[in-house]
Order: sequence, then structure tokens, then C-alpha cells
Amino acid sequence: MAKKIEGYLKLQVPAGQASPSPPIGPALGQRGLNIMDFCKAFNAKTQNEEQGTPLPTTITIYVDKSFDFVIKTAPTSYLLKKAAKIDKGAGNVGSETCGSVTLAQCKEIAEVKMKDLNANDIDAAVNIVKGSARSMGLEVK
Repeated sequence: MAKKIEGYLKLQVPAGQASPSPPIGPALGQRGLNIMDFCKAFNAKTQNEEQGTPLPTTITIYVDKSFDFVIKTAPTSYLLKKAAKIDKGAGNVGSETCGSVTLAQCKEIAEVKMKDLNANDIDAAVNIVKGSARSMGLEVK
């Protein structure tokens, strides 16, 4: 029989760097979960990822205080900033650009993000990534 779900918790955790310090520790502790179990399991699951990459994580909390978690791919904005080699997007989007990405880079990011995007094919996923790039102030070449 399936366990009864108490709730969900969404966090962005750096890959391979989960620790009991804030924000992870307090968020899990106030729900009565074992913080070290989560940190060890998360770090083991993300050891092949690039260290420090922010990974959106959804933790399913059960009534018996056990948990499961699902790790999604890094945010599109993070991948675009990495591809364009910039620290942050444009402050005044529309009138200034802060860098550029190629269509090939957008396609590569779309392939990585495909399972998390709401798109039926790769072309639609590329359009989503291009839209995110433009809204950050990046030029798509």
C-alpha cells in the first residue's frame, strides 16, 4: 500500500554540497525529517554533476517522516549564463544586452532541459530557451 503523503518541499540545492546549514537544515528540521539522511543521499546522487550547480529539488514528505526526492535539471537561466560566460543578466532588458548565445548553444541547453520543459519536440524546447535568453538580455545569434 502506498504511503500517505504529508506534503512537498521545494528547494534549490547546490550539487554535491548539501549540508545541514541553512536553508536545508531548518526547512527539513521543522518538518521532522532526518537532515543528515537527506544530505548524504542528495550528495551521493549528485556526485557526477558539476559541483555547486543549483539543482531544483522536490522532496515528498510522508506521514511517517520518511521522504523521497526528485532532482530536476539546472535552471535555464543558470545554463544560459554559463554558456554566455556572464555573471548576471541585463539590468534593463530591451535596451541593453549583456552577451550573446548561439542557436547551437540554445539547442544544446534545450536537449539537456527537455525532460523538464513543457514541449513536445526539440524545436519547441529551443524556442522556450531562446525566449528565456531574450528575457535575460542575451542576444541569440
